[in-house]
Amino acid sequence: MGTRFFASCSKGLEYLLADELQALGCVRATATVAGVNAEGDKADALRAVLWSRFASRILWPLADFPCQSEAELYAHARNIDWQAHLDADMTLAVDAHVSGEGLTHARFAAQRLKDAVVDSLREATGKRPSVDAAQPDLRLSLVVRKGRAIISVDLAGGPMHRRGWRSEQHQAPLKENVAAAVLARGGWPARYHAGGALLDPMCGSGTLLIEGILMAADVAPGLLRHGLALPSYWKGFERELWHQLHTEALSRERRGRENLRPVFFGNDLDPRAIASARRNAEAAGVAEYLHWDTQDINAWQPPLPDDECARTNTLVVCNPPYDARLAADTALYRQLGDALKRWLPRARASLLCGDDELARATGLVARKRYRLFNGPIECSLLAVDEILPERLQDSGERALSEGAQMVANRLEKNLRKLKNWRKREGIDCFRAYDADLPEYAAAIDVYRAADTGELCLHVQEYAAPASIPEHITRKRFAEILAAARKVFDVPKARVATKTRATGKGGSKYGRMADTDNFMVVREGAARLRVNLFDYLDTGLFLDHRPLRTRMAQEARGKRFLNLFCYTGVATVRAALDNAQTTTSVDLSGTYLQWLLDNLQENGISGKQHRLIQADALAWLEAENAQYDLIFCDPPTFSNSKRADDFDVQRDHVRLILAAVARLAEGGVLYFSNNYRRFKLDEAALSAACHIEDISASSIPPDFARNSRIHRAWRITRRQTSRPVS
Repeated sequence: MGTRFFASCSKGLEYLLADELQALGCVRATATVAGVNAEGDKADALRAVLWSRFASRILWPLADFPCQSEAELYAHARNIDWQAHLDADMTLAVDAHVSGEGLTHARFAAQRLKDAVVDSLREATGKRPSVDAAQPDLRLSLVVRKGRAIISVDLAGGPMHRRGWRSEQHQAPLKENVAAAVLARGGWPARYHAGGALLDPMCGSGTLLIEGILMAADVAPGLLRHGLALPSYWKGFERELWHQLHTEALSRERRGRENLRPVFFGNDLDPRAIASARRNAEAAGVAEYLHWDTQDINAWQPPLPDDECARTNTLVVCNPPYDARLAADTALYRQLGDALKRWLPRARASLLCGDDELARATGLVARKRYRLFNGPIECSLLAVDEILPERLQDSGERALSEGAQMVANRLEKNLRKLKNWRKREGIDCFRAYDADLPEYAAAIDVYRAADTGELCLHVQEYAAPASIPEHITRKRFAEILAAARKVFDVPKARVATKTRATGKGGSKYGRMADTDNFMVVREGAARLRVNLFDYLDTGLFLDHRPLRTRMAQEARGKRFLNLFCYTGVATVRAALDNAQTTTSVDLSGTYLQWLLDNLQENGISGKQHRLIQADALAWLEAENAQYDLIFCDPPTFSNSKRADDFDVQRDHVRLILAAVARLAEGGVLYFSNNYRRFKLDEAALSAACHIEDISASSIPPDFARNSRIHRAWRITRRQTSRPVS
């Protein structure tokens, strides 16, 4: 078994990095948010420092200990034998990332770790190391999360996306490791070895082209960054091993450059960008392999390879303007797509677009879309297997009918209306349409995969009145599906369809299919497993998003109880926001297992998180513990062989009083349900409870058309009442 170390990266690069680390020799590599947990020896870690194209840092752990305060941090760090890691005449830097209540300021935490190192060495040697934030002999990483601190050595000594050749940059520079991801998702450098060329029609300072050349030439990313120097002067650094790896990399670079073909073409409208790109190419030693043009995208005529195989393996990469510094223009994206279809039919493309709307504006048919981040900017990476001429694209797409076009127009209007809210709130899963056109009665929900950015649709048809002929109903639903697939550019395989009829007790939660086709999505910081195909509902009630956020914000340090917990999304969010304990109750073993999977997906475990399979009302009336925060979202009706029948209208007073009896002093119960005819019996509850209707504030913007999607109340115990034991 090797040592576990951590490789960080930009969000969206995790799976590329995991595959890369395994290819470099790691025993195991598991993707997590913004990085990979790897297992291997120092040789694997140093090989990653030299060869990883996707990593930002390689962090080798020194210590892992409980840490609730700066005093604990200092005490534990002070006990480390720092003489084994650096000499007193060396320089030091500390990077810190903290979350939680104990330590809230990263700079202060970094200072306390630095103090511990300095004090330890000064006591042992009479001397102290100095600080060099730019180029230290030893760079340490401190991460404090969920009451634990991890101190690691940054083996690369700094950010690995800085390859060492960028002498100048144009506006909105693209990080080199993100550029490597754009190239890799386009199949580079395999396309180069199959005879293809690389083109960038809006090349800016040349990052994509230069990174593509170095990949094709088998040049280790760490060579220019470190030169002959060691990346770290940590005393545990294997210098002889590094020199061996370095020598091997130099030999591979020499062979790669000798055989390199000059098939790299860049274009940009701005002459200053091309001048900057030329200087960067010279610094990287690849200027002789590049050809430059300064043309408007509409006038650009790239060279076309004569060989058909070379044409089909040619890759177009591009990072068009998309952020606040460079105006994002859908017309420009359309011009880009038109130019590629006009001049490079049958080539491949990998385009880093600002968002899905800009990606769609290219008019190109994507094999896949990926979500990734260039710094803080979220982008949509469009992977196109074949750039089709306009006439072939048109012939492959049937025109929408008049009714389908109406639905498509409404969908696009809704997306524009929700765009700023979704971006501001970081909303990945949302309702895009809810019977906005009465004759097209369906709900369309969008789910975005957390790791790939891939979109899936969940389309629920509402039962039509009996007076509507069945063939009309079928036609309208087909038009809804055609419009949705057109607007969101998704294949049939990623569209789940359901018919939701109103019956006794409302929704039925039985199993409808057996695909086990789960995907992981995000809500806030939570990673959640959903299944769009096997059940009537997906495992995530989108309309409760604001209420879950509100409870998560109130859960810190609290004892949280989730009744009728379903798949436990509220529990996960409370746990991530540092609830002291969580207790989740549901009669269904299927949903408790789903909740357990959700907890594990977020790295949440421990005896402070209880899962109880029981009839919620019977369990609640037998319970004697107290809770600070309770969430109760019961079904409209339930019948089971293992429990008494439940009817929310009939039984809600008994249920609410039992829950209020379990509230600690100052505790809050949030009660909700989605039964349209439900009437809260305030007269029966008013003696024991203070009740506030919070329904309006609990309805998110994507459900604004349907204010009756649910009702919600904030309930507290009146001072005169006493908890029941």
